[in-house]
Amino acid sequence: MEMRYFEEREISEEREREKEKEESWFSETAERFSSDAAVGKSVDLVVRAREQEIGIDPDRQLSISIENKAKKSSVKENYRHWIDYFKEEMDLSAEFSQSSRWSVSWRANPWLQMGHPWTSKNSAATDEEAEDFWSALESLQSSGRQRTVTSDEQPALYNYEDVEVTKMGPTDRRLFIDRILSTADEDNATFLKKLRHRIDNAGIELPTVEVRFENITVRANCHIGTRALPTLLNESINLTESLFGLFGVRSTQMTKLNILNNISGIIRPSRMTLLLGPPSSGKTTLLLALAGKLQKSLEVSGVVTYNGYELNEFLPQKTAAYISQYDMHTGEMTVKETLSFSERCQGVGDRYELLSELARREKAKGIVPDPEVDLFMKATSIEGQQIGLQTDYTIRILGLDICSDTIVGDEMRRGISGGQKKRVTTGEMIVGPTKTLFMDEISTGLDSSTTHQVVKCFQQIVHLGEATILMSLLQPAPETFDLFDDIILLDEGQIIYQGPRDHVLEFFHSCGFRCPERKAIAEFLQEVTSRNDQQQYWENKDKPYEFMSAAEFIKRFNRFHVGIDLRSRLSVPFDKRKSHNAALIFTKRSAPTKVLLKASFTKEWLLIKRNSFVYLFRAIQLLILAFVASTVFLRTNMKTKTEADGAVYIGAIVYGLNVNFFNEFAEQSLAISRLPVFYKQRDLLFYPTWVFTVPNCIVRIPLSIMESAVWVIVTYYSIGFAPEASSAGIELPTVEVRFENITVRAIATWHQSSANSSQ
Repeated sequence: MEMRYFEEREISEEREREKEKEESWFSETAERFSSDAAVGKSVDLVVRAREQEIGIDPDRQLSISIENKAKKSSVKENYRHWIDYFKEEMDLSAEFSQSSRWSVSWRANPWLQMGHPWTSKNSAATDEEAEDFWSALESLQSSGRQRTVTSDEQPALYNYEDVEVTKMGPTDRRLFIDRILSTADEDNATFLKKLRHRIDNAGIELPTVEVRFENITVRANCHIGTRALPTLLNESINLTESLFGLFGVRSTQMTKLNILNNISGIIRPSRMTLLLGPPSSGKTTLLLALAGKLQKSLEVSGVVTYNGYELNEFLPQKTAAYISQYDMHTGEMTVKETLSFSERCQGVGDRYELLSELARREKAKGIVPDPEVDLFMKATSIEGQQIGLQTDYTIRILGLDICSDTIVGDEMRRGISGGQKKRVTTGEMIVGPTKTLFMDEISTGLDSSTTHQVVKCFQQIVHLGEATILMSLLQPAPETFDLFDDIILLDEGQIIYQGPRDHVLEFFHSCGFRCPERKAIAEFLQEVTSRNDQQQYWENKDKPYEFMSAAEFIKRFNRFHVGIDLRSRLSVPFDKRKSHNAALIFTKRSAPTKVLLKASFTKEWLLIKRNSFVYLFRAIQLLILAFVASTVFLRTNMKTKTEADGAVYIGAIVYGLNVNFFNEFAEQSLAISRLPVFYKQRDLLFYPTWVFTVPNCIVRIPLSIMESAVWVIVTYYSIGFAPEASSAGIELPTVEVRFENITVRAIATWHQSSANSSQ
């Protein structure tokens, strides 16, 4: 026992001596740091410890986690002792050096001390450092326009430096996205909360859009029976009748079909709204009506307003986006290329103005933003620059990172799966600044887990980004159903219920129907209005069951407290003065013309490279035909004495024209296959028609010249045309034929575009 006592005493004394040595060393380091800081130098605090006892490389900075180098538990204990000592004895403020780098002392959160960073004893030096910091943070407002951000590097946890966001490469963007979104659904919510926290701290109110529709009725004139079949005969008769209809002559009786019947409601911002209903209930028509994309052949009555503005008072195609249930994409492009092109065409919206106002208010309040949030906002707010960070972010939250470099594919090319293609259709719209979305059956082809992940990301965008989303899903899983705030139930073109999700079962219970415990609520809502399935949910067995029609449900809903509240909201018009200036878009220009042309030229050149086999095959085919023509019209057999001999030369020229003309027909199929994608993007106002047509034609001119040159080089001298330079234009019609094909294709595209837009 006495021996153990002396051993413990010696160990205790040894620890006290070690502590005194560490305190002495820390004091010398602090004095050296303070003396350097007093003369205005930027000092990186380098902790040189005893290599044998601590096991730390003396050339590494304190900012690198020492726990990563520790190998023994005693080392970790000494490291924690360091931390506690620093917290108690040292209060080192952040400094900004001449190289625009931050040197920050140990803190649990280094950016917290930057909220009041200028508390040094040397006030003059402090003011100068503060001005340097804010000038670096606000360099966006100079000629560079907000491109510099103070951020941190990956290994050095507290080493902040300036990052030029316009020079972020794919690797830098990927590492940044991996840091903020290691888990898409959970980390996305955390990141959006940080972004929203920055906006709220600056006292900025985000723009919101409230969509109202009152007394909407949609009817369609249609044929019945065999007359409605899409046959060639019926289409010919329809065309003839439409021509006579211009003169007021109606030869065929048509039936009016009610698609939507006098419906009203409100889609509120910051709330996820689910649209449910059996097939042919009018869900797609309602979404199209709210997005302002109904066909002009339909008879439409009623009013749709955004923040009190009717659809003809602004541009609903730019303010809102309708995400179709049909996937139309360019099959040769990859997922990332498709979303990147969409990002370029849609522009940045009001992000730049928001960031400028944030920088102004934060400087006035002395708030230093979170580096990750600041980098993300600046990288996604630079107009006219293709950074790609927004594209990478969208790919990650939609779970498309595993196929980002895979082509989308089409009927002739194998590409991504159907579910992934559906997510590309969704990402093509949310990659832009649009915050009002009408989504039609976006879960088709997705499993329940992926659907839940995607919908959860949208829920976070709605709640934290003040977005407005109406989403139509087909039998969502219970966990997906619980993510929505409001429910709209359609049946026979009428709204049976619209209101909070929490009260939907209460309403049907008041009508005498109960959802079984093990039954999914979404399935119950779609079956309770069906004539075949309604009886199984009848609750009161003492009373005889009678089928309850949609009209009867509507009467009961109007007496329900949710229906009464909805009518009271609709009775009060929306005050236009409360609408944010950036909530609605009144101009078609979403990106500079230079950016649109550059994006279109890049896309056309990319498609040429992806279809290089087609152009190579055409060139080889033309070369073979040129050799065939040379043997048929070989110059050794060609005479130049009579008019009949001249006719043979004319035949050679005509043959060359025909070969070059028909060789261009392969290009027509490629152009026609791209028209659906072009129509979709044109209707969404991605770009004007000429931005698509001009690059499409210009990029192919060198190919046409090259193919014409191949024909002329092989056939001109072998056939025996005049060798003089003045006669070299004898085969100029061959080149002209190719230019005529290009011109005809451009005119046809433009004409078809105008015809579709007028429908």
